[in-house]
Amino acid sequence: MQAWRAGLLILAVSCLCSCGSTPSKAPATPTTPAPPAARAPSTASFRLATPEQANEIVLFALSLMDTGYRFGGKNPEAGLDCSGMVSYIVEQVAGKRLPHNAAQIAAITQPVERSSLRPADLVFFNTSGKTYSHMGIYLGEGRFIHAPSTRGSVRIERLDSSYFAARYTGARSLF
Repeated sequence: MQAWRAGLLILAVSCLCSCGSTPSKAPATPTTPAPPAARAPSTASFRLATPEQANEIVLFALSLMDTGYRFGGKNPEAGLDCSGMVSYIVEQVAGKRLPHNAAQIAAITQPVERSSLRPADLVFFNTSGKTYSHMGIYLGEGRFIHAPSTRGSVRIERLDSSYFAARYTGARSLF
């Protein structure tokens, strides 16, 4: 299983590194950075220091693949829930604490249009009757990583899957 994780990290790093060059034609994809107007001003107060931390957040999230789920979980050793995973990653990468609650994280971060999603943005879902009851970290190309309760471990999903597409409630940025 360790070889699988190492391979996944190498693939992720190579994909992220290849994103560092400017393509000759800028396709309109979800990974294309949004113009400033697409990220509306907000009274949100939480922001990370540098955009480079986005790569670190994505890589750290990928390193948690297959970590067990635990409701209220705040670290990989004990298990993680969705907001615990995001809070843990941000603290490890940036040394800043986020609340351990999806709705509270949404309240202090910057709104992002779905068409302007970038890797490390946060995606939110209504899975239990609340607008921000579940969350994950956007990876690019329509995929996100999260700590779901079903099947019990951190995994990657598609935003356009029938389950998550029907429950998508918005996205927020840490930058």
